[in-house]
Amino acid sequence: MALACGLFAALSASAAPLRWAAQNDILTLDPHSQNHTTSLTIAAQVYEGLTRRGENYQPEPALATRWTYLSPTQVRFELRRGVKFHDGSPFTADDVVFSFARIREPQGAMQAYVSGIREIRKINDYSIDVMLEAPAPLLLQNLVSFAILSRTWALRNHASHVEDFKAKEENHASRNANGTGPYKLVSGQPDQAVQMVINKDWWDSNKGNITELTYLPIKSAPTRVAALLSGDVDIVTDVPPQDYQRLKTDNRLKLMEGAEVRTVFFAMDQGSEELRDSSVKGKNPFKDKRVRDALNLALDREAIKRSIMRGLSVPAALMVPPGVNGYEAALDTPVKADPDKARKLLAEAGYPQGFEVPLRCPNNRYVNDEQICQAAVAMWARIGVRARLNAQPMSLHIQALERYESPFYLIGIAMPTYDAHQGLQGWGHSRDTRGNGGQNFNRLADPTLDSLVERIQFEPDTAARNALIGEALLRVRDESFFIPVHHQIRPWAMKPGVQTLHRSNDTFEARFTTLP
Repeated sequence: MALACGLFAALSASAAPLRWAAQNDILTLDPHSQNHTTSLTIAAQVYEGLTRRGENYQPEPALATRWTYLSPTQVRFELRRGVKFHDGSPFTADDVVFSFARIREPQGAMQAYVSGIREIRKINDYSIDVMLEAPAPLLLQNLVSFAILSRTWALRNHASHVEDFKAKEENHASRNANGTGPYKLVSGQPDQAVQMVINKDWWDSNKGNITELTYLPIKSAPTRVAALLSGDVDIVTDVPPQDYQRLKTDNRLKLMEGAEVRTVFFAMDQGSEELRDSSVKGKNPFKDKRVRDALNLALDREAIKRSIMRGLSVPAALMVPPGVNGYEAALDTPVKADPDKARKLLAEAGYPQGFEVPLRCPNNRYVNDEQICQAAVAMWARIGVRARLNAQPMSLHIQALERYESPFYLIGIAMPTYDAHQGLQGWGHSRDTRGNGGQNFNRLADPTLDSLVERIQFEPDTAARNALIGEALLRVRDESFFIPVHHQIRPWAMKPGVQTLHRSNDTFEARFTTLP
């Protein structure tokens, strides 16, 4: 904490500085690079989209002031006038057109938020037309995550293209930022504090009073909690389950509780003909539904909830959490752990002695992520599946996934659009050049599921669309395409005087935060 103490001492005594800590580090500051909640939450203090989420999570005007449907597939957006980027340059339609071309580049991971948009046409400096492939029910929700960069700044700093994160490529936008949002970036480096200061020229009024914001990635749970108790940080947005009850009764703190719209799950390579680094040669056991069913049956979710999550999880059968459109509680009943039946399925599939396979897991991203993987390894060992665990920081984990080096892995996907299509499109659809399959690192390619996802994207009738979502989620569940573990619950802990909004999408927003 020596670095942090020196950093805090430099903050202005007259300001209202907020020190915020969580376990996860940022991957990048490039808002078009990684669909990674922590990185995007930091970026969202600096960058803005045409729309944003209000206090009730509904999309509302941001860099666009209003929109008019000229036809079901042509939407006229009027852009906000007088807005300036943090370097003082004006925001215009050219920046939107440029950002649209940039976010669609294949090396990035944010294309899904503009999928279904065929073209963005500049009408004049403050008007654009969004041309759709077909009616898009989630257009306004998706545009929240379409960050607008300054075309002039990006070209001047050789950052006109998205970094290739999996190749460990960086450019100026990886460690620098120039947005229109409520806070300006001062500095941000991996494994260090990210510092921001208030944008006094922001077009909107800030509902909070935070003038300086510091984010500290503190991987160690005991260190993170100690920093909160000692007063070195003001808020922690990922309270360790093992400390939850103790902190809840500590009158020096205030806890805000709530579920997160995130499901944590295991994924298996179902596309390769031979499973990478496995003891099985010449074929891929994960292509066999009986093997997938066996792994699903061997996982004791209630034991994980009780022993590892200390009750702070919702065991899952569906790949989308409560609070998301398409979720049905009646369908979200996990199978009861049954190792005997799992062993029989493995034997029927031709693996009576089981097999060996590598398992990758992050160790600083989700609540108790490495411990979840350790527990799963022990449970699968009981049926003969010997998973060799490799736990790494998220930055290395995601690079391995994007290079398709992980035949078996843990990941957690959030649903910031609050609609099941986002997840189905990201992890359920086969990967293509149209923004589908952005989180499909396991080579799943199911034509039936692909067809359902594509129909959901453009179905304008709500009832018909929700029926398609239910059909798609049931297919994913019943085919055991994934092994969902649980829907994550994430309490926040803070000093008593901190006033903020707990966000189920795990995106802390300083603009809604006040210090006494």
